[in-house]
Amino acid sequence: MPYLNEIDKEGFSIINNVFTENEIENIVSLIENKTANNQANTTFRKSEDLFAIRQFHKEVPETLDFIFNENLQNIIKSTFGEGFFIKKAIYFDKPEKSNWFVAYHQDLTISVDKKIEVNNFQNWTVKQNQFAVQPSAEILEDNFTIRIHIDKTTKDNGALKVINNSHSKGILRIENLDFKNNKETICEVDKGGIMIMKPLLFHASNKTTNNERRRVIHIEFSRQELPMGIEWSEKMEFSMS
Repeated sequence: MPYLNEIDKEGFSIINNVFTENEIENIVSLIENKTANNQANTTFRKSEDLFAIRQFHKEVPETLDFIFNENLQNIIKSTFGEGFFIKKAIYFDKPEKSNWFVAYHQDLTISVDKKIEVNNFQNWTVKQNQFAVQPSAEILEDNFTIRIHIDKTTKDNGALKVINNSHSKGILRIENLDFKNNKETICEVDKGGIMIMKPLLFHASNKTTNNERRRVIHIEFSRQELPMGIEWSEKMEFSMS
């Protein structure tokens, strides 16, 4: 488990050279083909500062054979074990002149198929015609996210910045986080590299300043069964050879 200790301690790990240039080119080609023919799709979000495809694993499933290559499968199995499924996936394209930025936050909500009043499930909302809810901390703590970098990501084109080890403090209001006495890391990742992170890790991103594009595939994983017949609304199993 070469990355698990770092993820447990810091809340994240950066691993470069997970995808070859050819694999990245194939993924990009499939995305471009799909977006060229589906501009009116409601899961596609487009503005001057951001293009996003929600439910990416369902909208562009042809990419999954390239995404779950031998390297990524080995990383998932050796770090977390088996039994995980995709619970959410988003493709982000931050254009060269983007002024899009995201303030520090934890990823606290999950997408589910119905609203049922359950203990420790709170802050119900509806987003993109799906129910979203904040589940118990135990569910969030067992999940993990992998961010696949289609472009080289640096501090100048909106790389994530994180507060190291902030995932270990549970669900926390931002004003209760002690920024002065915690380390901040800017997570620069090479093209074809990945970042693994825990959802309770505080993370943010700045505006682009160097006119370089930043494209990322953000995939969230879980192995949790939800209570009271609630189901993950975007759940998809993936094959591990």
